[in-house]
Amino acid sequence: MISAEVTSTPQGPPSAEEVAAATELVGRLARNIESIVLGKPHVVRLTVTALLAEGHVLLEDVPGVGKTTLARAVAASVQGQWRRIQFTPDLLPSDVTGVTIFNQATRGFEFHPGPVFANIVIADEINRASPKTQSALLEVMEERYVTVDGVRHGVPRPFLVVATQNPIEMDGTYRLPEAQLDRFLMKLSVGYPAEAVEIEVLRGAVTRSPEALDPVTDTATVAHLVRLARRAHIADPLLAYAVKLGNATRAHPQIRVGVSPRGIIALTRAASAYALTDGRGYVVPEDLKALAEPVFSHRLLLSPDAQVRGVAPADVVRQVLEAVPVPSPVAA
Repeated sequence: MISAEVTSTPQGPPSAEEVAAATELVGRLARNIESIVLGKPHVVRLTVTALLAEGHVLLEDVPGVGKTTLARAVAASVQGQWRRIQFTPDLLPSDVTGVTIFNQATRGFEFHPGPVFANIVIADEINRASPKTQSALLEVMEERYVTVDGVRHGVPRPFLVVATQNPIEMDGTYRLPEAQLDRFLMKLSVGYPAEAVEIEVLRGAVTRSPEALDPVTDTATVAHLVRLARRAHIADPLLAYAVKLGNATRAHPQIRVGVSPRGIIALTRAASAYALTDGRGYVVPEDLKALAEPVFSHRLLLSPDAQVRGVAPADVVRQVLEAVPVPSPVAA
């Protein structure tokens, strides 16, 4: 396992040596996850990008394609605290955040932390819990602290929530409101494996479970990578490009509500981490284009006409990427 000391963040873009060391470690982390999640390198890279950007991931797909396996593989690859919460209709907010209990021995109240107090939290089938319980998790995702009985309790850092939901079984579920979806940095779909990959699984080539994975890094190193990603250089023309992409969604005729400023900030933050996974300390237009769909799609509200016609938010994002001119090459 590789580790790194947590130091104060220097100013300026990361050096070539820092980027090389970070990229090598990120590659090991991704390969470790891919040894369990076969045939999905792009999804794995986006999930690692979210980890380095200190964002959260919503995995939405049909049952049995590896959503929970991906989340568990990420947790097993980072040596730190991780918890899994199975969301059900009877789950209470205190079951997520924790509760204050009176201690007879000390004659005082003590806070007992809930499963949300971990570096990586797996929220399985988040749409099966009541809106009140969903809000308990989504609040800590944004604020990174829990308030119980008027006392604020901070969660460990880094802090990543990987939530899953099934889009086809809607009985007994509670749809996440748009304002809560905005808390997730990305919304991803694992998708069915390729035929060759599925044959490999059937042959028994891969028998290890995520729990059998050896961690390749620790939380201190992840925190160091987070700081490096934040220092990645984004030229002013690229900042303007990100804003233009966001504005284009707001003006699109098939969109009722476009991307908010928070969504544009999320795109640039994710692009900084994505650049680091590609061995660069600076962002290029291709980073923003590659991330626009997973970062923007779940933040768009389609017009009633677009919904009737079966238009998907991802289709609109692709139209926006084609319509908005890419800035000329800029020096890193």
